[in-house]
Amino acid sequence: MRTQIKTLIASIFAITIAAAMASAQQPPPAPPTTPYGPPIGLEAAKKVMAAAEADAIKNNWGMAIAILDSTGHMVMLHKLDNTQYGSIAVAEDKARSALEGGIPLMQDGKIVGAIGVSGAASNQDGQVAKAGADAMK
Repeated sequence: MRTQIKTLIASIFAITIAAAMASAQQPPPAPPTTPYGPPIGLEAAKKVMAAAEADAIKNNWGMAIAILDSTGHMVMLHKLDNTQYGSIAVAEDKARSALEGGIPLMQDGKIVGAIGVSGAASNQDGQVAKAGADAMK
């Protein structure tokens, strides 16, 4: 009986060692590539803002438009006339969280910033944000 127990323990030990060695031979997974590029510059942010602002004005929508860089910091903020003050913080939050009215700004396949818009219906906020983001193309 003791011989059988010793044999069983030795077998379990050998299987455990073999499994550990097999997993140790696997290469580590490749680190994820960062989807972020350098932060959006002021000139590019001005283009995005101009396009978004033009769409809001064309439709007579009072909106707050926030442009953040890829680090999440404010680059530009415009509050159009007759926009409720609460829309300022909401626009910034939308840029950070990509809610309806918040869109990442892409350059060369990398995120360089985001635009957030608030002040009208969510689909209208989204339309203005898209107009701004399309200026990056």
